Amino acid sequence: MDWFDNIDPAIVNWVIIPLLIFCARMLDVSIGTMRVVFTSRGNKNIAPLLGFVEVLIWLIAIGQVMQNLNNWACYLAWAGGFAAGNYIGLSIEERLAMGQVVIRTITAQPAIALIERLRAEGYRLTTVDAQGARGPVNLLFLVIPRKKKDDVIKLITEFNPKAFYSIEDVRYVSEYDTLADGQKPSFFRRLLPLRK
Repeated sequence: MDWFDNIDPAIVNWVIIPLLIFCARMLDVSIGTMRVVFTSRGNKNIAPLLGFVEVLIWLIAIGQVMQNLNNWACYLAWAGGFAAGNYIGLSIEERLAMGQVVIRTITAQPAIALIERLRAEGYRLTTVDAQGARGPVNLLFLVIPRKKKDDVIKLITEFNPKAFYSIEDVRYVSEYDTLADGQKPSFFRRLLPLRK
């Protein structure tokens, strides 16, 4: 017995099947986006699992499209699910705020107050006196959890709204694999690093 026996075939063909294709595609692209993020961060434990689920869902979705090649609604659902999946995947990755970032800050204004404030907030940083195009500058390097990026940027801009800063993702930080008490992280924490 087919699941849709009691439903009008036109509704099945033009609404239900495209909706299922849309949802499947949205899910597989969201998972694919997360897989790429985990891969770029060097997490070889969870990326293959996500890849398996991603391809399995993709095969189911493409199977439905191939069975309904004369149905333009399936094509729209496929494309719409792809677009929505990209948006959702990036939103999830942004909310998880996984990993570490390096923030490089250049300020012509003496940065003693900013350095003291950052250290008081518990951030470890390296400072360098350097020479910029218009004279001496302070160069600050911080490696921080990505979830704290906005807090650090706020401190920098409060100190000097004209400070120049750049932010880069960091794949690996040597001390990040050791917890505060010196113990190694659990298997689950290594599998899926959580925010501190």
